[in-house]
Amino acid sequence: MKTIHQLNNFDKPREKLKAKGAKALKNEELMAILLGSGVKGKDVRKLSKEITTILDSNFENISLETLSQIYGLGNAKASQIVAAIELSKRYLIRTNKRILNADDIYNKLKEYTTKTQEYFLTITLDGASHIINKRVIFIGTLNQSLVHPREVFADAIADRAAGIIIAHNHPSQTPTPSQADINITNRLKEVGTLVGIELLDHIILTKNSYFSFNEEGYL
Repeated sequence: MKTIHQLNNFDKPREKLKAKGAKALKNEELMAILLGSGVKGKDVRKLSKEITTILDSNFENISLETLSQIYGLGNAKASQIVAAIELSKRYLIRTNKRILNADDIYNKLKEYTTKTQEYFLTITLDGASHIINKRVIFIGTLNQSLVHPREVFADAIADRAAGIIIAHNHPSQTPTPSQADINITNRLKEVGTLVGIELLDHIILTKNSYFSFNEEGYL
């Protein structure tokens, strides 16, 4: 990889941004502009590539602590990146589609309907039912002891969410809830009432259908 100084002017991120617009730049080029410069022994392009690789693998849960472990990325620049990500998320919320019914959730989570393991997910929403965040909380066979309310509601509290929707897939492709599913739902509903974040629905996902606890009168 060439260093930033070895690139032709029209290939340098800032010049490229000016000539072609932000959409023409790769993720690491946008990151290079945000960083401004590298450090001794690590060019800004290499540093940017390391950062975007981490973002690609764990964007939803990126933290200051994680980024600060990258050699050459000090606390100030790591803070800039985390702040930029959070700011962009908050503005993107404004353009998010509202969640109006279980169909909206099913379509949003369709990628999980063919998984061979169970994925337990949460979707946090603002007061206008716009999605704030979607997260995978747990992978594996669900039972009441493994799905802890702390794990479910900690991020919802951090998001300042007004409501939360939980969902999980059934690899058996049968949407009927088990007794464990019902127990988990009742437990999380109670905790939601205590912390002031309403449990709006629990969706069981299969390839061709879904079960909505809200629509079926369980919530």
